[in-house]
Amino acid sequence: MPIEIPSHDDHNDLREAVRALCDEYDGAYWRQVDEERGYPEAFVTALTRAGWMAALIPEEYGGSGLGLTEASIIMEEINHAGGNSGACHGQMYNMSTLLRAGSEEQKRKYLPGIASGDLRLQSMAVTEPTTGSDTTKLKTTAVRKGDRYVVNGQKVWTSRLQHSDLMILLARTTPLDQVAKKSEGLSVFVVDLRDAVGNGMTVHPIRNMVNHETNSVFFDDLEIPVENRIGEEGRGFRYILEGLNAERALIAAECIGDGHWFIEKASAYAGERVVFDQPIGKNQGIQFPIARSYVDVEAASLMRFKACRLHDAGKPCGAEANMAKLLAADASWAAANACMQTFGGFGFAAEYDVERKFRETRLYQVAPISTNLILAYVGEHVLRMPRSY
Repeated sequence: MPIEIPSHDDHNDLREAVRALCDEYDGAYWRQVDEERGYPEAFVTALTRAGWMAALIPEEYGGSGLGLTEASIIMEEINHAGGNSGACHGQMYNMSTLLRAGSEEQKRKYLPGIASGDLRLQSMAVTEPTTGSDTTKLKTTAVRKGDRYVVNGQKVWTSRLQHSDLMILLARTTPLDQVAKKSEGLSVFVVDLRDAVGNGMTVHPIRNMVNHETNSVFFDDLEIPVENRIGEEGRGFRYILEGLNAERALIAAECIGDGHWFIEKASAYAGERVVFDQPIGKNQGIQFPIARSYVDVEAASLMRFKACRLHDAGKPCGAEANMAKLLAADASWAAANACMQTFGGFGFAAEYDVERKFRETRLYQVAPISTNLILAYVGEHVLRMPRSY
């Protein structure tokens, strides 16, 4: 029986609607997808048809015209129901880059199709194998030749490519040694994967610890039309950062959903499991870690809402989005461990879903940004301490 969670918002109708859809895809569905290392196609299609994947798209382009706050609640509820929104969350935060920096022509070209489900924008290619989070040092280049850019280089951890039609790409258009600031000279493009794959773009899947479809990508003279560049040439790093702040807040929401799932599972099992003639939940060694996790998840949720409110108001939210992600990822991981300890050996049995969710939420300690890099950001940009890297 789900715990009645105090609401910090007045979005109960939204929560109930998303929960009703998620109820149609139970633990057995997600276990099968995980065991087959498949993609939850039926779930993502249903989510799209219900309009939830178009939450951030303005109504004039066929979307719902909602804000990041509502988008975060959608992602939270998917994970709270036992699902894995990592299969589709890219479309939410990738949208931020296109919405904020795209031209009117680009919005009219892509957004209605994304809203209807005829197009998917699930992928973003930023990270590279030799630069990681040091984004300004990326080596993938896009050289303009007439009405096209020619792209060469490599990306890694580019997710959901096999289930997307479009991809956001960050590449260097001006060499690093020719710019005044290292954050300059980077540009953002929309890549039509239907044309690109096999025509200058090669994809190699990466098998990983969780059922997360991700890839290495190689570019060998891939041609992209000039009209596919988003915003001004050389200002792409700024555009991407705005999208990444949205990503942090959404990932925080997913972790909050995971945290509540673990807490509910652990609390229920602790009340039912009898050892030495009493429920194990009477033992403070079981009860306190679960209670602490609940406190931490609720606190992280408040920071998530603060970050989303700032984003929706068009205000800077980098610090809040990063802090929300750190707090929520730590809280969900602590809740996962408390749940696993409560279930004991049964936590390792696939039928209880604990081991699957345990693996899934562990990802957010290192992605999309690691805990240490968030602390470095706060130390430098919030507390004004010397740069540590």
